[in-house]
Amino acid sequence: MTNPSFIPSVFTKDIEAANQTTVRPYIDRLVQKIHQMWLPGGKHFKDYMRHKWRMNHKPNSLRCSFVAVSDFLSFCSTLRKRQLQEIVRDDLEAYIEHLQDRGLKVTTVITRLKNLYAFLRFLIDQDVVDASILKRKIKLREPDFLPRAIAPDDVRKILGTIERPRDRALVLILLRTGMRIGEVLSLTMNDIDLRDRKIHIYEGEKNCLGRVVYLSDDALMALQIWLKERDKTKEYLFYGKRKQLCYSWAHDTFSRYLRETGLQNKGYTMHSLRHTFASELLNAGMRLECLQLLLGHRSIEITRRYARLTDKSRQEEYFRAMEIIERGGIHGAY
Repeated sequence: MTNPSFIPSVFTKDIEAANQTTVRPYIDRLVQKIHQMWLPGGKHFKDYMRHKWRMNHKPNSLRCSFVAVSDFLSFCSTLRKRQLQEIVRDDLEAYIEHLQDRGLKVTTVITRLKNLYAFLRFLIDQDVVDASILKRKIKLREPDFLPRAIAPDDVRKILGTIERPRDRALVLILLRTGMRIGEVLSLTMNDIDLRDRKIHIYEGEKNCLGRVVYLSDDALMALQIWLKERDKTKEYLFYGKRKQLCYSWAHDTFSRYLRETGLQNKGYTMHSLRHTFASELLNAGMRLECLQLLLGHRSIEITRRYARLTDKSRQEEYFRAMEIIERGGIHGAY
């Protein structure tokens, strides 16, 4: 099996050129917003956002940085800080407490903090603030949640409800390839290889890691049915009235099918289809290293979370040990 993370350099250059073209209007709008907000250090903030654009960051990454830094600088202005040079480590701690008082989730606070550290490192490199501000980083304990997979019976209920070819193809591609919803909604016909039953993801949505995923029998059949009635003039595989379908549409559509099957209170989301894909493949005996490549994880430790959901040997050992305990087979003193 070839390495699905490999992308020819010609594709990489095309992707970078496309990103520069499509992101430019977005970064201009963000810079204009900064100009209107009158934040302390606004000039350096604008320089930082342009720096991230030149480094080929995606719009979602730019948005997260903008929200985190603008919120922090607004908070600093309430502390009567007029220049970035006046910011000290205590201001960071006060801001973290401020976020916690607002009831933000720990994961959200950690993400904000990571974006702030990136901004502060930029300021240190520019000799704007002293490096001592990052001498001792603030570390918050991040909850280690188990991924929520959809139970096999519930998967069958959902698939049994979906009759519309477009929706069925969308859900089955998510379920059988493990792609992120944004990756599927960005697919064009050039990304699909029906003969070899492959989908080429030239740039991963979350980490820009390219990979190849494969189409199962049921996903391939659903895709072929959808292609027969799909408008051939459209650019995207799944399209709306204008261009590609948006995430909110996909979320609302999947939620409707959950309501129709009576599963709306089980905590399932469209992203649960990706978790289900990983859990089922591990249960079927796929190696963790292979699953890592299919999911597009840079670190195998992220993939390893799914092993906690699917370790059948641990379950079997537990019940074998409990059988000995329950029949009184344990002797001696502790």
